[in-house]
Amino acid sequence: MSPPTSTLFAAVLRCHHHRNHHHLRRFISTYSLPLSHPIYTIWAANTSLGKTLVSAGLSTSYLSSPHRKFLYLKPLQTGFPIDSDSLFVYSKFGEFFARNRPEFSVFASNHVLKASGLASKDVFRGGSDVERDENVSCRNGVVKKSEFFLSNSEMKGSVLGSEGLVRGGFGVERDDNVSCGNGAVKKSEFFDSNRAELSVFDADCELKGSVLGSEGLVRGGFGVERDGNVSFGNGVVNVGLYEERRLQGTENWEMKGYSKLVCKTMYGWKEALSPHLVAERENARVEDDELLGMLKGCLGIELESEKGGAFCVIETAGGVASPGPSGSLQCDLYRPFRFPAILVGDGRLGGISATISAYESLKLRGYDVVAVVIEDHGLVNEGPLSSYLRRRVPVLVLPPIPKEMSNNLMEWFQEALSTFHSLEEIMQSAFVERTSRLHDMPRKAHDFFWWPFTQHKLVPEENVTVIDSRCGENFAVHKVNNNVDLITQQFDACASWWTQGPDATLQIELARDMGYATARYGHVMFPENVYEPALECAELLLEGVGKGWASRVYFSDNGSTAIEIALKMALRKFLFDHKIVSDDLVAENSESHVDLKVLALRGSYHGDTLGAMEAQAPSPYTGFYQQPWYKGRGHFLDPPTVAMCHGVWKLSLPQEIETQNPSLEDFTFSLRENIFKESRDTSNLADIYHSYIWKTLHLIIDSSGSTRIGALIIEPVIHGAGGMEMVDPLFQRVLVKECRNQKIPVIFDEVFTGFWRLGAESATEFIRCKPDIACFAKLMTGGIVPLAVTLASEAVFEAFVGDSKLQALLHGHSYTAHALGCTAAVKSIKWFKDSKTNHNLISEAMLLRELWDPDLVRQISLLPAVHRVVVLGTLCALELQAEGSNAGRALFGQVLVEVEKTRIWLNQQVKV
Repeated sequence: MSPPTSTLFAAVLRCHHHRNHHHLRRFISTYSLPLSHPIYTIWAANTSLGKTLVSAGLSTSYLSSPHRKFLYLKPLQTGFPIDSDSLFVYSKFGEFFARNRPEFSVFASNHVLKASGLASKDVFRGGSDVERDENVSCRNGVVKKSEFFLSNSEMKGSVLGSEGLVRGGFGVERDDNVSCGNGAVKKSEFFDSNRAELSVFDADCELKGSVLGSEGLVRGGFGVERDGNVSFGNGVVNVGLYEERRLQGTENWEMKGYSKLVCKTMYGWKEALSPHLVAERENARVEDDELLGMLKGCLGIELESEKGGAFCVIETAGGVASPGPSGSLQCDLYRPFRFPAILVGDGRLGGISATISAYESLKLRGYDVVAVVIEDHGLVNEGPLSSYLRRRVPVLVLPPIPKEMSNNLMEWFQEALSTFHSLEEIMQSAFVERTSRLHDMPRKAHDFFWWPFTQHKLVPEENVTVIDSRCGENFAVHKVNNNVDLITQQFDACASWWTQGPDATLQIELARDMGYATARYGHVMFPENVYEPALECAELLLEGVGKGWASRVYFSDNGSTAIEIALKMALRKFLFDHKIVSDDLVAENSESHVDLKVLALRGSYHGDTLGAMEAQAPSPYTGFYQQPWYKGRGHFLDPPTVAMCHGVWKLSLPQEIETQNPSLEDFTFSLRENIFKESRDTSNLADIYHSYIWKTLHLIIDSSGSTRIGALIIEPVIHGAGGMEMVDPLFQRVLVKECRNQKIPVIFDEVFTGFWRLGAESATEFIRCKPDIACFAKLMTGGIVPLAVTLASEAVFEAFVGDSKLQALLHGHSYTAHALGCTAAVKSIKWFKDSKTNHNLISEAMLLRELWDPDLVRQISLLPAVHRVVVLGTLCALELQAEGSNAGRALFGQVLVEVEKTRIWLNQQVKV
């Protein structure tokens, strides 16, 4: 696909009535995630399989050395605060530390950022479900945080020095020896008494103050004055709870160094149900973009400035496909980040099936599963799992978890430690391999690839963009800034050469359907055969973009090939209509002296295969240096174009037409919709167009009749690769009508414009006329796999029907109508024209709603550096007045600044 010859940029500003949808897109397109340290998600095949045990075990393994930081994040916690996985990791690590006390110290902390109103009530006020204990009191005065132990110094839990938090807070075991009154509470010798405190942070982790357990603060809410207006009812509350302690090693921490353990619960709900249920019941829904924003913020705060070794695990809730608080499946919710995964499988009876299903769900969405961990239930499930995974993914086995939780699982953790060391080593190795590969990719790409439309001498290695993945309309790009590795999400502004439909959900749907098609069909040859995906695809095309005129579907592999086929169809149809060949004169034995040419528009683009290039006007792409065989087998008209310039839609005419003195009122349009009105057909300008076209056609035909126009080929409404020029639809309508009068077959190249790119399923809705042949590709499959079609009328098809195979259309390729592409096309065509899945579709009109803010578009067109703006459907293109080959990039940056200023100003006007 040829790039635009003008300095063009796709805008990324959307219309205001879609803010909820596009806030997620804007967030995802601007964030960066640190890749300087390993970050993994912990998934499970089902609930209660031990994800948190694995997380805690990894913390004990990684923090077995000093100068390290282990970050545990629990984005979604239900059953809170009675159940708290972050507190479990925090507590169990402390107990394990006490049992295996190393030389170095560890600073450990546990945080709660946000919770539902009901869960926050239990945190702050003691919890309505927890019985009071007369041995626990919170008298006025200072109440210090304590860590309490049994007489053998084994840790029982963590007490935050107040009745509310001890009894209702974090699921701490009940101990009658605990007192929250005045005086000291027994503390183990390896905790630093000077570090025991409870702090309050806001949701952004900024320190708001330190709370030492006074009754008023505990019972009235941290940092909140006691009054009758305090409510813990509906919504999500900023909890900002922070507990910290220093685990003292056997040696002075200043001598031996220290490590850090940071555990965080991001969102908590009271009921122990699926997040989507409790979010609804407790009126505390959290949208995906908010959750991802919070997660990104936690990672940034804890990892971006970390100079030493660091390791992060993000533990999901429930199973792989358990819904999040918005209803999105968690495997879809976290997909924009695509962190590598550890899957906790099921070692029980039936667990092999559940584990494989979970694994496939993750792989289907593009996650890298680094290892599978299962508990030993004596069924040797690891054998079949390793066989299924073909040894590519290691399967680790944990010892059986004791039913009686003796020693608080410390013996179990000790027994499992070697497995956790192996798991950590696998995760570290995978991280190093991934980052090393990302660093090597630019060099290898520079050495191995031959990129299209690229002068390799002008592309230094550091300018190669490393794309790690894609999610919807965004790339995940690897970058190195100031020696820090990042994964940055970037908006795909040209939709990867206009192939993409920006929908992450559709991407997953297509992956699933294509997996089914691959498993069912693989690939089968097409001639004289039929199979369901190809048939359903053809039916949808004839009922959709071909409705009312097409009767046949010819499959091919890409847009340029589809054009080659269309030209063969059109030229044969012309020969038959004009009696140049007949049924009994087959092409192989005939010798015709007719020189057939095509009629096309200057600036149009139809592909890079030899035949398609012959149907294009001379350009740098068709010159002798690029295509020595090029002859230019056509006559190319200069088309009139329309664009918004300085706030007004204006018509620009080529010199040949402008000399005919059209009326001044034909040059401007108050509304874009007026450009497409059929009432213009009776205008003076329509007559001028007709006269110009009629004269041109007759000048082409020489006196001997040996040179003829055998086909008209146009890109309806928009010249895509030719510069995003909007051709006057009136001109194209008059052109099509005149060619029909002269029995010249009409080809519409809708490779770019088709399937809603311009706001309608087909550009014929704008040009208000039908072709004889049309080509479609790109968006037809949702951008997931190459496929193209050439649609034709029955009259065109009949020109190839005869008694000899030589009269047939002898064209094709090995993967014609391949099942994968047809399956993807079926899914995409249905998805785009269903208002339940395409929320931008106005189903009554079968048009897309306006996607671009009209006021903002007009303001952009008034900027001094902007030459013109073209906005239609999903397309928004700016042409800048740049001078010099390298001026565009700097000028674009200036324009973006001005656009952002304009957007802010317009929003302020709306608020006023």
